[in-house]
Amino acid sequence: MVIDVPVEIGREAAREAAVRELSDPAYPKPSWVDRLLDRLWEFINDLIERATGVPGGWLTLTVLVLILAVIVFALVRAARKAPRSRRPGDGGLFGETRLGAAEHRALAERHAAAGEWAQAIRERLRAIARELEERTIVEPMPGRTATELAAEAGRALPALAADLDQGARTFADVTYGERPGTPEGYAALTDLDTAVRREKATLR
Repeated sequence: MVIDVPVEIGREAAREAAVRELSDPAYPKPSWVDRLLDRLWEFINDLIERATGVPGGWLTLTVLVLILAVIVFALVRAARKAPRSRRPGDGGLFGETRLGAAEHRALAERHAAAGEWAQAIRERLRAIARELEERTIVEPMPGRTATELAAEAGRALPALAADLDQGARTFADVTYGERPGTPEGYAALTDLDTAVRREKATLR
């Protein structure tokens, strides 16, 4: 019978083995934050090793660790606040020019009369979004996506939640999915616009 004997390897050899393993393309590449945190932890480990052999080293080490903890916290917080890449179909609803619900509605009708269904659909959903904001059903939020609008408005108007979700999908299809707009899609959003204006919001 053959007995496997565990093999002990040194710290440096273990590190090199880990680097080789993680360099495999199957593993996702770490972000700059991950790389920076790795460097910081290596630095802390090095300080710990040195502090154990120096009188009074632990006090210095404690101060340095506290400083590093503050730096790490600030970096993580900044990384979380950094703009994240949106998925296709998750772009903002509005452009740079701010218009009211009635103005978006008029643009939608103008595009529909010209048979420009994709543009008409976009303007009609923007009219719905502004209507919801003007009635304080949802709070104005720069960069809000159609999906986010549907989710938030659906909680305030549960009877229209499914229609709001479908309206957001239609908007995304013609805006980001390169699908053609249709009279049926526009008619559904027009009906939703009318329903939103009639519906009373559920208290949140």
